Amino acid sequence: MRLNCPPVPWSLVTSLRPTLHWALLALACVVSLGAKAQNYPSKPIRLVVTFTPGGAPDILARLFSEKSQLGQTVVVDNKPGAGGNIGADAVAKSPGDGYTLVMGTVGTHSINGALYDKMPYDMVKNFTPVSLIASAPNLLVVNNDLPVKSVPELITYMKANPNKLSFGSPGTGTSVHVSGELFKSMTGTTMTHIPYKGRQFAIPDLVGGSIQLMFDNMPSALPMAKEGKIRALAQTTAKRSPAAPDVPTMAEYIPGFEATTWFAMFAPANTPRAVIDKLNAEVLRVFKLPEVQERLKTLGLDPVLSTPDELARYQATEIAKWAKVVKESGAKAE
Repeated sequence: MRLNCPPVPWSLVTSLRPTLHWALLALACVVSLGAKAQNYPSKPIRLVVTFTPGGAPDILARLFSEKSQLGQTVVVDNKPGAGGNIGADAVAKSPGDGYTLVMGTVGTHSINGALYDKMPYDMVKNFTPVSLIASAPNLLVVNNDLPVKSVPELITYMKANPNKLSFGSPGTGTSVHVSGELFKSMTGTTMTHIPYKGRQFAIPDLVGGSIQLMFDNMPSALPMAKEGKIRALAQTTAKRSPAAPDVPTMAEYIPGFEATTWFAMFAPANTPRAVIDKLNAEVLRVFKLPEVQERLKTLGLDPVLSTPDELARYQATEIAKWAKVVKESGAKAE
């Protein structure tokens, strides 16, 4: 069958030239991005950890680095400081090409926006979510010489000795810091916050008695508590962790107390969706490996994997939650 199409006026062709030019240019860009995504990764990937080595985010990043099968090396880059803001900001200002990622935390991507008067980055607009990875309780641990063996005894001691105690954290704005502020707010007690550049600097002071307590991440604190170097009083999740079934929750003494720390991977804004999907699939594969799950379990970390969209929704709820906590506690970055 022959189609009799009417002739197209030349004037119409010439009038469409600019539109056609931009359409073809846009198509070329889409094809180029698609080709880059298909070839991704073609060089090593940098995974920024916003705290010093040894803590939960560092452990998770190194597990991903060791187990990933993306065809390129994943290099872990520790950039601590300012409650995680220095490392997160470095990623926020990197190209959205999938070659610079961050192991984000509840602090860097939910708490700090409320705690710091001036943020160097936008916790939402400057990032593309990849996946939630894990969550964990914080563990309230005290120096062995402190004459308390339970949360009620600690509250009684603090009320009898206002501002006598100090608590450490690996930086202002971390869940470790805000857990302490929440404790003060809900118990009507006072103590001094001492921020460190990382937990590796805070723990020796806790063991030595320069600071008396800390709401440290369970993966960091639990092994030391089991060794008897510090004393564990409570964990901050609503339910007891299987990793520490004999340690009570704060909520058992202070109804409504809950402060879960979480870790998630983010890429810079405008990273192509095909790259994000590839990273998401690899995160899910790595953290579903039986040996990785067993490792997390022994550390008190609970694998919590997600799609990029699920992480975006969860982050939004966490930002709202922690803004309320920070406001009620009156905490501010020093």
